[in-house]
Amino acid sequence: MVLNNRPYPDWHEGLTIRGVMEHMKFTWPKLVVKVNGQLVWPEDYDKVTLEEADDLKIYHLLGGG
Repeated sequence: MVLNNRPYPDWHEGLTIRGVMEHMKFTWPKLVVKVNGQLVWPEDYDKVTLEEADDLKIYHLLGGG
């Protein structure tokens, strides 16, 4: 599996988006998540099981003025 263009060595069967976020300590309040280019809504982070060949992107939004 690839996370943000880098190999993710801790992939295992049954891994979810939420599992990756907890492992990587992604705790920002506003995130955009895509799996293989498809947007995933926050309510689905526990439901989406990642495959070994998946391309996961997790972006956090910044504000400014």
